[in-house]
Amino acid sequence: MSIFKKLAWFFKQEKKMYAKGVFALLVVALVHLIPPYIIGRFIDDLTKNQLSTQRMITYISITFVVAFAEYGFRYVWRTNIFGGAFKLEKIMRSRLFNHFLKMDTTFYQNHRTGDLMAHATNDLQAIQSVAGQGVLTLADSFMTGITTIIAMMILIDWRLTMIAIIPLPFLALVSRGLGTGIHASFKHAQQMFSNLNDKVQESITGMKAIKTFGQEQEDIADLDTKLDDINKAFTKVNFYDALFDPLIILLVGLSYMLTILLGGYYVMNDILSLGQIVAFMTYIGMLVWPMFAVGMLFNVMERGNASLTRVEELLAIETHVIDRQDGKELARGGDFAFDIASFAYPKDEGASLEDIHIELKKGKMLGLVGKTGSGKSTLLRLLMREFDEYQGAITYGGADIKELAMDDYLPLIANVPQDHFLFSMSVADNIRFANVTADMEQVQAAAKIASVHDDILSFKDGYETMVGERGVSLSGGQKQRLSIARALMVNSELLILDDALSAVDAKTEEAILTNLKQDNKQTTIIVAHRLSSVMQADEIIVMDNGRISERGTHEELLASKKWYAQMWHLQQIQGEESDYGRN
Repeated sequence: MSIFKKLAWFFKQEKKMYAKGVFALLVVALVHLIPPYIIGRFIDDLTKNQLSTQRMITYISITFVVAFAEYGFRYVWRTNIFGGAFKLEKIMRSRLFNHFLKMDTTFYQNHRTGDLMAHATNDLQAIQSVAGQGVLTLADSFMTGITTIIAMMILIDWRLTMIAIIPLPFLALVSRGLGTGIHASFKHAQQMFSNLNDKVQESITGMKAIKTFGQEQEDIADLDTKLDDINKAFTKVNFYDALFDPLIILLVGLSYMLTILLGGYYVMNDILSLGQIVAFMTYIGMLVWPMFAVGMLFNVMERGNASLTRVEELLAIETHVIDRQDGKELARGGDFAFDIASFAYPKDEGASLEDIHIELKKGKMLGLVGKTGSGKSTLLRLLMREFDEYQGAITYGGADIKELAMDDYLPLIANVPQDHFLFSMSVADNIRFANVTADMEQVQAAAKIASVHDDILSFKDGYETMVGERGVSLSGGQKQRLSIARALMVNSELLILDDALSAVDAKTEEAILTNLKQDNKQTTIIVAHRLSSVMQADEIIVMDNGRISERGTHEELLASKKWYAQMWHLQQIQGEESDYGRN
């Protein structure tokens, strides 16, 4: 019963709803006792030739009243008990989703997407079953069993009743033992389902790569292995689950045998009538449900308990990035400044950033360049507060960003990441994703700055064209430019372009940068491998092994004849060769 203790907070919160449901169940259990009694009276009247038309009409009328009463009260308990279960699922789903939203990058590095999806689907359904089917089974089996046994004792014979219920204690012991096995095996099965979920999600996402490298058969073989694992896991669950019914049938059969032996003796000695024995046997038939329900209850509880344990373990994980809800008051229009002594990723021994000092004035453009792995994206991740555990400070308007509430700080930044994620909606809706009230004029203005307006007009349905999942129908350059347009729709202080121009040609790149310089007054950070993307920046920072190796304007860095100048000339030569090849 530990699962009910864990969910006590919810049952206390929805006590009125569940009280109505349980009361309706009690009424149904009491009303359900009437038909067997009527059947016994009917048989006795029939065997004694005392069945009159009036009595026949009375018996039929009572049966109809019972049927309608059962329908009404069954509707009440279904609405309240199952309604409460759906409320619990909604609450748990909201908690889990809000937890996902506030968790940091480390959390998502340690937990696979498929596993998180399994927590949000199968596990929550198992927990919901406890608040619905579990409560129903517990209350209904208990009340039906108790009321039926009392009716058997009062209306028929208490001695015969005591003989009939001898198997019940053995049923409780067996159910407890099987429940323990179900808990462990179902928890393992849910983990195997998480693995399968993760595999399917990864295969669908990487389908293009799988086909490109001809790994279809290998991927199918890997999937078959996962399916075999989950089949073995659920086979073990079913092994314990399947034991319930045969054991219950055995115990019920034993109850019937004892009743027939003693009941037959009572009839032969005129202690009970034939009608009473028939009614008693009907009552025993009604006890079959509580007996089966005990098995179902332990099954539902242990599955729910295993799933709740998994979900609670996930919810117990704390983010390393602390959101200061009582943070300092934020005043827009400030400068950004980086003063980082050192930063190392969790579990990394060496520092990824050291001795970083940058001042970015409002409205200015900063360029970040350097070799792959030099620390450019790491610096942005700290700015976006994906990690807070570093020595030093990043400030906005003189305030440490760690002391600002996330809901106040993050809207200051419009980020265009390297991985361009578009939603399965129209082009226009993707652009105004962060500003859903924007009109078409504003959408088109952002698209023009991002140099994607003409491309959109060439689509069959223009701005109403559906882009498909993750923008599957668009080219890489179109995705990048749509992402830039979407970022421009945000009323932000800082625009970050993290290698966001890599998929566009030089002419389009120049047009976008010129538009940003002229039409966009935001502070801008551009991270790029192609140096032409940052040549218009007010300051260019060259990163190397987590440190600043060069800094200055485009002209100053060319004059220094260091890494930046060497890469510039190399890229110029490559660009000329590319142009020559096209000619």
